[in-house]
Amino acid sequence: MPLAAQITRVMIHDYKSIAACDVELGPLNFLVGPNGSGKSNFLDALRFIADCLNHSVELALRDRGGIGEVRRRSDGRPRHFGVGVRFRAGVDDCSFSFEIGAREGGGFVIQRETFEMLQGAAKPIRYEVRSGRIVRLEVPMYKAADVPGSPEGFLLGYFSGHVRRAHRVLSAMAFYRLEPDKLRDLQIPASGELLARDGSNAAAVLANIAKHHEDDRVRIEEFLGAVAPGTRRVSVKALGPRETLEFEEVSPGSSRRRRFYAASMSDGTLRAFGILLALFQSQNGNRGVSLIGIEEPETALHPAAAGTLLDALREASENRQVIITSHSPDLLDSARLRPESILAVAVENGVTAIGPIRPEERRVIQRKLKTAGELLRQNQLTPGPAKAPRS
Repeated sequence: MPLAAQITRVMIHDYKSIAACDVELGPLNFLVGPNGSGKSNFLDALRFIADCLNHSVELALRDRGGIGEVRRRSDGRPRHFGVGVRFRAGVDDCSFSFEIGAREGGGFVIQRETFEMLQGAAKPIRYEVRSGRIVRLEVPMYKAADVPGSPEGFLLGYFSGHVRRAHRVLSAMAFYRLEPDKLRDLQIPASGELLARDGSNAAAVLANIAKHHEDDRVRIEEFLGAVAPGTRRVSVKALGPRETLEFEEVSPGSSRRRRFYAASMSDGTLRAFGILLALFQSQNGNRGVSLIGIEEPETALHPAAAGTLLDALREASENRQVIITSHSPDLLDSARLRPESILAVAVENGVTAIGPIRPEERRVIQRKLKTAGELLRQNQLTPGPAKAPRS
């Protein structure tokens, strides 16, 4: 059954190391390639959209060091970059794209922004903005003269009342680079509706899940027990004005239960818990997550845990879209892994190529001659011919 909210296609040009890519996505997606190949830049292009809609374009650029650090560096010095997505928002098919350019002397300008929402039999909603001037507007109850076009802000936020579902799909994407030390730290109590990018509010998120979604809490603990044998339960422990995670373990051959604070747990266990928390955090109110991106989830995990991690990723992708970056053959060793879920990433002369794996590699996996992990070990997972989108 298709997901109600799903990015179906991503088009990027001149974003960091990505000169051009045009790829399709499914519910579960693996960006596979060596370190430094540009996998994280693909995720960051999607995160850039969410940051712009949740904050502002200016803050999203500043958080990345300015437009000079975002646009691709090359001999030709491209002065602009662009990102476009096609996506499903409930029964609506939507597209959103933009190009951002550098101003002479500093700063930036949104050179182009387009949006379209097809609502079945209903009249489509569309608009297009070029350098702050509205050149097309098909939004109920609005005239171009009434809309405050701006060369430095997305109009999608202004129309969010009319395209609420579409806006929420893009603004509710969440991306994670979990840091075990942040999970170890004593944390400030909070509402816990959405896990922070580094995991620094994990205790609050777990408390929220335990209070409102017991089934999700149990599933997290079941997966964690398979990754870290002996772990039975994780709970939240108040320590004065702060709180921390408390892990309950049972030693092999013993019924004695021991409790450890997060400060005493290994990087592998904390990362595994953080990944599971990100995947199974509940759809709370208006902050439910539409897409989850996780960088290198296998880091610090024992290779034997790869199968359990894959099972967790597959289960989570039944309810929301999941994208991970990885260079782990162990994670790709399952014969159940569909080759169409893999996007191969490579880099040559500093330029990233991203695309579906080549047809001959896909056939090898489909015929179960080799797993994707075995092909990766042999350096045989490579992207096919790339498209070069501009819209």
